[in-house]
Amino acid sequence: MKIIKKISTMQSISDELRKNNKIIGFVPTMGALHKAHIAIIRKARKENDIVVVSIFVNPLQFGPKEDYKKYPRPINQDLDICKKENVDFVFYPSVKEMYPYGKSFTYVEVKKFRGILCDKFRPGHFCGVSTVVAKLFNIVKPHKAYFGEKDYQQLKIILRMVKDLNFDIKIIPVPTVREDDGLAYSSRNLYLSLKEREVAGNIYKSLIYCKNLILNRKFKSIKKCIEEAKNYLHKMLSNVEHSIQYFEVYDDNLDVVNNNIDKIPKNTKLRIFAAVYIGTTRLIDNLGFKI
Repeated sequence: MKIIKKISTMQSISDELRKNNKIIGFVPTMGALHKAHIAIIRKARKENDIVVVSIFVNPLQFGPKEDYKKYPRPINQDLDICKKENVDFVFYPSVKEMYPYGKSFTYVEVKKFRGILCDKFRPGHFCGVSTVVAKLFNIVKPHKAYFGEKDYQQLKIILRMVKDLNFDIKIIPVPTVREDDGLAYSSRNLYLSLKEREVAGNIYKSLIYCKNLILNRKFKSIKKCIEEAKNYLHKMLSNVEHSIQYFEVYDDNLDVVNNNIDKIPKNTKLRIFAAVYIGTTRLIDNLGFKI
C-alpha cells in the first residue's frame, strides 16, 4: 500500500494504471474508518483491479458552528485498516494541497435537491461535498466510485452531478451497515456518551415503526404516521437530552409523495429520513421500502 499526498503524483499514477488497462475503484472518505467503510472498501476490492481510498476532512462542507476542528482524525488507525483490507493507494492530501489559496474559487452545486432534508439545515454543506468530490474524481480518475446509502441525499447529489457533468464514472451505492441494535455506523457515533449510545439505536427502530404504520395503513395520511413515529422516538429517547431536527418521507428520487397513502401508486419506492440530535451529536438515518 502506498500513501500519496500530492495531487500530481496521484494523477500520474492513475494515468499509468489506466494506460495498463487497470480498473480503478475509488472510496472517498473523511477518515475515522469503521465497519461501514470496511464494507465499502471490500466491495470495491472485489470489483476492481486497483482500490484507492481518499482520507480528507473537507473544510468546505462544514458550517461555521459545526465540528470541523474536533472531527476525529485517527490517521494511523485508518492506515492500518486500509493496509489490512489490501487497499492499493491511500490519497491523503493536506488542506493546503487541495485548496492552495486557502479556499476554493470554483464550486459545484447540484440544485435539484436544495431546500430539503439536510440541505435545509446545513446550507452550503452539499455544495462543499460536490465540489470536493468533483476534485477527487479529477485527481483519482476512477472507473467506479463507492458511496454508502446512509448519506442518501449525498448519494443522489453525486449521481446527479456525475450525470449532468458527464463524468465517465459509475457510482456504486452500498447499503447502510448497522450495529447490533440498528444504529447506522457513523464516525460521529464516537461523540456519544455511554448513556446516549444505549438509546441511539431507537432512531432506526422509529424508522421501522413508521414504515409499518404506512404499510399496515394504520392511518390514512403520511403526516399522521410521521407524527406517531416521532412520538414513539421521543418516548424511547426520554432519558437523554435530544431533539428531532427532521423526520420526513419522500420517494426514492427525493420527490414529494401524496399525503394520502391510498393515493400513492402501488410499488412506489418510499424512503423515510430522520436527523436527530442526541445530546449535541447529530445523527442521520434513512430506510427505503416499497409500498
